[in-house]
Amino acid sequence: MSGKGFEKGVKIHHFLGRHSPDFAGDLAVGQTKMTINQRALVHDVEVDVVCTGRLYDFIARRDGRSGVVLGQPIYEIDRMKVVTPNQRIELDETLLNQLPCGYRHLAYLQSLIGYDVKKDMPGLTGPEVEALYARGQAWLDGADSPF
Repeated sequence: MSGKGFEKGVKIHHFLGRHSPDFAGDLAVGQTKMTINQRALVHDVEVDVVCTGRLYDFIARRDGRSGVVLGQPIYEIDRMKVVTPNQRIELDETLLNQLPCGYRHLAYLQSLIGYDVKKDMPGLTGPEVEALYARGQAWLDGADSPF
């Protein structure tokens, strides 16, 4: 997948920060700060997009080993900036406004290079992240599945 993305011009870097777990016996919910940096051409202008959020992981210990059962990114905020300061970029406002607030610039450039962008991913606030937190609590309370 990375090779195909690189052929499309995807130059992306992920940074993972501090991890904070909540434990309940052999189950846990972990959150890890993350940043996505992507450089790409948008409407023939080179831009950098920075997206900040968290990875929200459902974790289980089974047979003496721990692992992530389900990982879900939460996109909190992003921005797009032209690489060359004297250049300007005009974005399609109709497309931009159809995309979720927490990762709209990242989704915008990824949609231009042919990726299907999910429009219901959890953000900083809203029903998607509240539902995710409820699933996390159910997991810690012993639910059989995080799905």
